[in-house]
Amino acid sequence: MFDRDAIVARIAKLKTGLEEMRGYLKIEERRARLAQAEARQAEPGFWDNPEAARGVIAEANAEKAILNPFGAMADAIEEAETALEMADAEEPGDDQDLMAAEAGESLAKAERVEDKLRLQSLLCGKLDACNAILTLHAGAGGTEACDWAQMLFRMYQMYAEDAGFEVEVLDSQPGDEAGLKSVMFVVKGPYAYGYLKAERGVHRLVRISPFDAAKRRHTSFVSLDVVAEINDEVDIEIKEEDLRVDTYRSGGAGGQKVNKTDSAVRLTHLPTGIVVACQVERSQHQNKARAMQVLKAKLYELEMDKKRKEMERFYGDKGEIAWGSQIRSYVFQPYTMVKDHRTGHETANIQGMMDGRYVQDFIEAYLKQRAQEAQQ
Repeated sequence: MFDRDAIVARIAKLKTGLEEMRGYLKIEERRARLAQAEARQAEPGFWDNPEAARGVIAEANAEKAILNPFGAMADAIEEAETALEMADAEEPGDDQDLMAAEAGESLAKAERVEDKLRLQSLLCGKLDACNAILTLHAGAGGTEACDWAQMLFRMYQMYAEDAGFEVEVLDSQPGDEAGLKSVMFVVKGPYAYGYLKAERGVHRLVRISPFDAAKRRHTSFVSLDVVAEINDEVDIEIKEEDLRVDTYRSGGAGGQKVNKTDSAVRLTHLPTGIVVACQVERSQHQNKARAMQVLKAKLYELEMDKKRKEMERFYGDKGEIAWGSQIRSYVFQPYTMVKDHRTGHETANIQGMMDGRYVQDFIEAYLKQRAQEAQQ
């Protein structure tokens, strides 16, 4: 049924929201920065410096991540207005109802985009637009914890795929019997760090262990560290005497693909104890350069963290990855529940969570809570 007043009210509300976002998202400034980035991409010799070129492309993509949905919202509102005009021109009946339904669909699309943009407006940190470097470490629980680390790795891979991000594994250490002792990977895409920083902390699993012949219930823990992948413009000094460099042979599936040389590199920053390894590149030089980039990112995060408690929690002599430190619990038995202990957000769909489909919901709950706390 054609309810003109309701459609007009929704259009007016969305247009008001669009103009508000035009201001606080600084749309015109973003358009200018995008134009500058695209002009640089068109310059001769743009790819002479590949690292700088990739930085320019990343900058352009970060602006498009805001501008494209903003434009889509404006287009959807315009489509709704056009459909409303067509409905007004029709006599009451099926054709008018059809035009009204089209207006409703366009308005629903605009409202979904508005929700996404309002959430993205919370990502205003200096590094939020950057790629994210994630490191999973198995904690208390032995083989069970290593299996849990692999399960979480799969969850974040599937989340990244659904979100349109790319994943690149930098280093991994298999468990003695199953799973992963640790894995470090980069999630690439606009605002990957802004979203995934919400996942930093200890994740707890409760289930009947498939590795226990007695079928007892086990609790295991995995820590997730998340830092932003910083560019060369951020100056982090690392003294040579503060660095220990170890080389070793890269792992592989066997056969011709196994690296026969010590090309993998492990860097240990002696003052902080931070350890970074990389084995994904072909040469030792490339692996060292990539590991240095990750080490600088971790040191930058450490430097930016002014609270000693947080520094100890994520980097220094932090407590055991075990009871009392978890941010989220995943319960498989005797009931199914995933609950975030910071926000209270939860879901009973454990399989959907492990398939990555509900990770964004937990991230959004965290970001909204942080925004509310900042306003108080």
